[in-house]
Amino acid sequence: MLTAASSAAGDALALRIPAVLRAALGPHWEFTVDGPRIEIQHPHRGTPYRPPRRLPSWKELLHSLQTAFADIGAPRDDCLPLRWGRDTELTISAVQALDPLLKDGKRQTYRRGFLPQPVVRFTGERDVSGALRDGFLTSFVNVSRVEPIERLDEYGAILDGWLSALSQLGFHARHLSVHGTLTPWRRREVAGITLHFRHLGLDLGDIVLLWNAEDPTCMAVDLGTGLERLAWARTQRHWQALIYGRFAEMAPPATLDAVRTATLLLGHGINPAPRGAGGVTRRVIGTIDPDVAHLGVSAIVREAFDYWSLFGVLRVPWPTITALIEEELRR
Repeated sequence: MLTAASSAAGDALALRIPAVLRAALGPHWEFTVDGPRIEIQHPHRGTPYRPPRRLPSWKELLHSLQTAFADIGAPRDDCLPLRWGRDTELTISAVQALDPLLKDGKRQTYRRGFLPQPVVRFTGERDVSGALRDGFLTSFVNVSRVEPIERLDEYGAILDGWLSALSQLGFHARHLSVHGTLTPWRRREVAGITLHFRHLGLDLGDIVLLWNAEDPTCMAVDLGTGLERLAWARTQRHWQALIYGRFAEMAPPATLDAVRTATLLLGHGINPAPRGAGGVTRRVIGTIDPDVAHLGVSAIVREAFDYWSLFGVLRVPWPTITALIEEELRR
C-alpha cells in the first residue's frame, strides 16, 4: 500500500501526465481521458499497414535501434550481468539497472540509456495445454531505455523520442497507440505509473514513470519492449518461423525455446545445479524433448549462440554448451 505522503506525490504526478504528454507529442494526437484511464491515438489510425518487403537480420535491427536511440540522446550502455542475486536469481528486466536510485534512494544507477538486455522469465502467457503463446519466450531481449529524470517533462520527451525511434524502424505513428491507467502502484520501495503502447492492437511494451516511494524526487523512466516482439509487429511474420528460422519445423517449440534459453544461461557460465541460478538451468534443460536430443542439439545451439552474441560476449564457447546440455540430459 502507498503511504499517505507517497500516495499524494503519486496522485500529483498522475494529474500532470495528460498535460505533459500533450505538450510533448503535439497537436497531431487524439487524447481520451476518462477518470484515471487515458488513451492516445492517431487520428488516421484506420489506414492499412504494409510490412517491409525485406526482413532485416537481427544484427541489422539491433543496429537500427542503437542508431535511433543515439539520435534521441540515449546511447547504448553495456548489458547487466545475467546472474543477478538481489531480488531475483537472474536478470529479468533492464529496469534493474535503476535499483540504486529507486530502491536505495541513491543518486546513481548501474546503467542508463539504451539497453538491449537478454533476460530469462517464466511468466510468458500459455495456452490451455501449457505451451507458450505466440509472442512469448522464456528468454528474450528486453529492449529498454532506462533514465533517471528530474522533471516530468523529461518523461514526455522520452515517449516522444520513442515514437521517433519507431518511425526510423519503419513503423508509422498512425498505427501506434498508448493506453493505461494513471493510478499509481507500489511494490515495496518503488512506486510508479504504467502506460502501454500498441501497434495495430498488438501490445508491444510499456513506459513506466518510477520513483522511490519514500523520496519521490528520485525519479526515473523505464521504456521497454522485446526485440523479438518488435520484429514480429513490424514484419507480421509467423512467430515460430521468425524466432527459430529453419529449425521451426524440425523440433517442438518448447524444445527450441529450452535450447535457446539454456544456451544463454550456459554461455554466461550458469551451469546446472540443485538450486539457485543453476537450478534454473537444470529446470530449462529438463524440458528438452529427449527424442530430439538423441539426434544432437549442436546446430540449434550454434544458431542461438550467434544470436545471444549480438548483445555481449558469451564466456563459454558453443561446443562446450552443447556438451553440457547433452551431459545434463543423460543424467
